[in-house]
Amino acid sequence: MSGNAGTGTSSAAGGPVRRVLVVEDERTIAEAVAARLRAEGFEVALAGDGPGAVEAARRVRPDIVVLDVMLPGFDGLEVCRRIQAERPVPVLMLTARDDETDLLVGLAVGADDYLTKPFSMRELTARVHALLRRASRVPAPEAEPELLRLGDLEINVAERRVHRAGREAHLTPTEFDLLVHLAARPRTVLPRERLLADVWGWADASGTRTVDSHIKGLRRKLGADLIRTVHGVGYALEVSR
Repeated sequence: MSGNAGTGTSSAAGGPVRRVLVVEDERTIAEAVAARLRAEGFEVALAGDGPGAVEAARRVRPDIVVLDVMLPGFDGLEVCRRIQAERPVPVLMLTARDDETDLLVGLAVGADDYLTKPFSMRELTARVHALLRRASRVPAPEAEPELLRLGDLEINVAERRVHRAGREAHLTPTEFDLLVHLAARPRTVLPRERLLADVWGWADASGTRTVDSHIKGLRRKLGADLIRTVHGVGYALEVSR
């Protein structure tokens, strides 16, 4: 099924209307999400299965995708993989299971964030707005050095490439941004709430598990010794300069 996403329109504030692709096979949920997003000023297109989602992403060229994991045809993980291979776009995944393995796989194929069902529409719209703010943010040239070297870790910020002990690690965009933020302040413990604000652009602390999941992804790709957990507080990069 498809919605009313168009092109060339403007919001009441004069800026371009942002387009959201909602991929959800449960019609009641899909329509409720679409109604809330339209009330927030978005244009919304809908898809109810894997193949339809990939086709809709090509046709609509959304600014963000809200994507259910469990779909007919093929699942949301494969949808995310195919969409990101063709055109990188922020993805908010919806999952009915609070399973850490599923969440890590979702983040590994290019999802930026996730919500576990049931969720509030208020939280969903807050996550959508935050992801769009983050995607549109242009860092100042002097914000970070172009190359960070910390022990055997090398981060080429300009090229968005990471090597550890001479071996390249393939990070998602969010993993990369999180790593750069930690690496710019080595051995400094950064609270989860600060990471959410600085990396994700969230104003509240409702998504601290998102930080935890991305940290697990970094450890899996770069080594468990790289990032230290300070329980009840946050994380610190342990590689010395």
